[in-house]
Amino acid sequence: MTSVDLKLIPLFSDLATEQLEQLLDCHRETTHQAEQLIVMEQDWGDSWFLLRSGLAKVRTYTADGDEVVMSLLGSGDVFGEMSAIDGTARSADVVALTPLNLVKLRSAPFSALLHQEVAFALALARLEASRLRDLNQRFALQTADATTRLLDALAYLARKSGPSAKPTAVIPPLPQKEIALIAGLARETASRTLSKLRTRQTVTITEEGALQLTNLESLFKRGLLPQS
Repeated sequence: MTSVDLKLIPLFSDLATEQLEQLLDCHRETTHQAEQLIVMEQDWGDSWFLLRSGLAKVRTYTADGDEVVMSLLGSGDVFGEMSAIDGTARSADVVALTPLNLVKLRSAPFSALLHQEVAFALALARLEASRLRDLNQRFALQTADATTRLLDALAYLARKSGPSAKPTAVIPPLPQKEIALIAGLARETASRTLSKLRTRQTVTITEEGALQLTNLESLFKRGLLPQS
């Protein structure tokens, strides 16, 4: 990865070339397969990560051992940055949903730039705020009906699946158990609800298993998308 590549990502767009080079000092690019554990909760580390391509989930477990998906990560997202900021252990697992291309970066230059550059710190704050909004919406829908929760999950996956960041982006093939976890539904409930959405032509599915929201009317009616 070069400073030119990094400059194209909104979080880093206001940084000068020398600052981008500082962030990339001793960086390492890696590839990972689906279902691979990238970061483990409670681990310690002196690195943070940039996701160049692919989808990943941020997960934790309840006291009863149930998996909870906190958020999704897509191309251009960073993770591990909180440990770089406050020096504490990782707060959640990060697991690949699809094959990933990652850039592993050192924490020290990142932390130094946050202290030096107000614009960079504000850009990171905006990123964290957007994640918090996504999390708040998903928790607010915990008691909603299955259709609403699945539609919200599919729109969230779509926004993280392509550079256009639109709810109509094609979602890569994923196991239904993963879609169910993101929606907070039992696998059987998610499967039945997805079949209904396909029948209504709200969702289409390819032979390879890729999904796409092709009719957004239901999302607008349920308040899952802002009216234009």
